[in-house]
Amino acid sequence: MHGPAMSGWLLMALCAATGAYCLLRARARTGEERRAARAEALMGFGMAAMAVPAAVVAPPAWGWLLYAVLFGVAALRALWSSRRSGHHLHHLVGSSAMVYMSLVMAGSGAAAHGSHASHAMAAAGGVPLLTGLLLAYYAAYVLRSGARLIPVTAPTAGGGAVTGGPPAEGWGARPELALACRLTMGIAMFAMLLTL
Repeated sequence: MHGPAMSGWLLMALCAATGAYCLLRARARTGEERRAARAEALMGFGMAAMAVPAAVVAPPAWGWLLYAVLFGVAALRALWSSRRSGHHLHHLVGSSAMVYMSLVMAGSGAAAHGSHASHAMAAAGGVPLLTGLLLAYYAAYVLRSGARLIPVTAPTAGGGAVTGGPPAEGWGARPELALACRLTMGIAMFAMLLTL
């Protein structure tokens, strides 16, 4: 992705940590929750790889095409899984956004080497309408996820307030951490789309 090297490194570290936590969650879950955690881990690690500053490691055009194929397969899997769970529709949007960003980056690499076919797409940073729609989706997703992280307090008989319940067992079973990871990936995706 384009942008300052320091922000790229920070984004890479944040996405890699999120992907690692999602793998931890996948170990602690079963069934549909495990599949969702694996898909989120793939997204986190893929975003981390894309966020590495281009000044340090500039992947060849075929590397971006490999990302596009990998996330294209992930998008098809998310589409298939969305029959069982609506959350996979978000994975479908995320995987499709990764395919889109990969193709834009492959186009910008080819444009830098003189290919005229992809020059228009790379020069504009992709298709402005599609980029705008994805930015709007992720802005709404981030705001919704952030609002869900705000603790809800319930009044007690003595007039005090109780927040939440007893902590769930293990780090992989904490629903608020899973939501925080999704929020983090949403913010990272928004930032990556802004740099196209």
